[in-house]
Amino acid sequence: MIALIEASSYFQLASLAAMADAGLLPEADEHILVLANGSQVPELTTPLNEAPGFEQLAARFDRVVDFAALTAPRRPAQFNPREDELHIFESLLRQAWNLGSGPLTLVLESIQVNPARALARIFFDAQLWVHSDGLMSYGPTRNKLPLSISQRLMGTVHVDLVPGLEPHLLAEFEPVRKVMYADQLAKIFNELAQDAHFEQPGSNALILGQYLGSLGLMDADEEFELHVQMLQEALNRNIDTVLFKAHPSASATSAARLAGVAQEMGLRFQLLATDHLAETVIASARPEVVISCFSTGLATAKYILNTDVHAVGTGMMLQALAPYENSNRIPLSIIHALFVQDVPAPAHSDGEDQLSQLLLTVAYCMQAAQLPQLREPAIEFLNTHYAEFSAHFKRRRITKLDLPPRWVHLASRSSLPSKVRGASRRVLRKGSKQLESLSKSLSRLAK
Repeated sequence: MIALIEASSYFQLASLAAMADAGLLPEADEHILVLANGSQVPELTTPLNEAPGFEQLAARFDRVVDFAALTAPRRPAQFNPREDELHIFESLLRQAWNLGSGPLTLVLESIQVNPARALARIFFDAQLWVHSDGLMSYGPTRNKLPLSISQRLMGTVHVDLVPGLEPHLLAEFEPVRKVMYADQLAKIFNELAQDAHFEQPGSNALILGQYLGSLGLMDADEEFELHVQMLQEALNRNIDTVLFKAHPSASATSAARLAGVAQEMGLRFQLLATDHLAETVIASARPEVVISCFSTGLATAKYILNTDVHAVGTGMMLQALAPYENSNRIPLSIIHALFVQDVPAPAHSDGEDQLSQLLLTVAYCMQAAQLPQLREPAIEFLNTHYAEFSAHFKRRRITKLDLPPRWVHLASRSSLPSKVRGASRRVLRKGSKQLESLSKSLSRLAK
C-alpha cells in the first residue's frame, strides 16, 4: 500500500511532518509527499522544495514528487481533467511517480477544490483522508461532494488550533476525527527556529499582514489603514520595534509607506522578507505580542507558542464579508470571539461552551441545506445569545432562514400593508415621470 500525501503550502508541510511524527498518518508501506504549490503567482514565490527547513521536514517521508512541476505552466489549482481523461492521467501519474498498479491511500487537503479533488477523481478507488491545518477546517463543507468521493472518505486529521474545538468540515459524513495537539506542532516550529535568527533587542511586536486586498475583501487604502491600526496597538503597549511579515500569498504591498508611518509614530519598523513561517519567526524572535486581523497565526501564536495576541478590524470585517457563505467567515468568527469578545476555547471553558455553539450556528447559517440537523441547536443558541453575538450574523440571513429573534427580521414587500405598497408605487411612478421630463428639458437646452 502506498500513501500519497499532498501539501500545497509551507504550513501544511510543517503540519504533515508533525502528523508523521505523531503517527497520525494512515499506515502504508511507502509514504510519498506530493508537492502542489498553492500560490496564485508561483513565478513570484519560493517553491516548497526550496523553503527553509524543507529537507528536514521532507525527511519524514520516503520520497517526494512535485505535482506542480509536472503540471507547469498550469497551476495545480487549475488542474481539472475531464471525465474521459481520468484513466489516462491515472496511467501517467502511476508511471511518472512509480506507483505500480497496487492500491493507494490519498491524504489530501481541502477535497472540495482542485488539485485535491482532481487527484481523488483520478485515483477512483483510493481510500481518502483529509488533513486540515488552518482555521477554515472548523467551517462547514462548501460544496456537496459526489457519492464517488464521499463513499471513500475514511476520516480527517486536524490540528487542534483552538483547544477542544471540533471541526465542521465534512461533518455530514461523520468521519473519523484524528487530532494533532499543540505540543506536537510546537516541536516542529522550535526545530525550524533553530536555524532562523530573528532576535531583536528591546521589546518587539510581530504584525502579520493578510491578503485581504488581493482577495477583494477590502481595497488597498482600507487594508493600509488596518495595518496602521496594528501599528497603533503596538505603540499603545509601549513597544519600540515592529516586525512586519506579509502574507506569503499576498501581492506587493505598501510596506515602504507603512514604514514611514511607523517612523512618524516613533517605532522602529523591520520588514521581514523571509520564506520562514510566521510561527518560526515567533519561536525565534519571541515577540511580546502578535497582531493581525483574523490570521491563523493568531491561534498558533496563542495556543501553540504561548504568545500574547491582539486582533484588529474583525468587527468591521464580520459585516463587510460577503457572501455570508464566504469560507473566511468561520476563521473570522473564531478570532473575533476568542480575542475580541474573550470567549474561552472549549478546552478552557469552565461552564457553557459558547464558542462551539456559536460556530455551530454560524455553520448552519452558511450551509443550512447541507446541515439541517443543526437547525434546532442553532435556534436555541440564537434565542438565548443573539444579543451577545449579533455581530456574527446578518439580518438578511436570519430572515431568509426564518431564525430567531423575529424582531431582527427584515420586512418583505409582501408583508407591507396594501395601502403602503400602493403609495410606494405611485411615488416611484411620479418620480420616474419627473425624471423623464427633466431629461427632455436638458436635451432641448443642449440643442
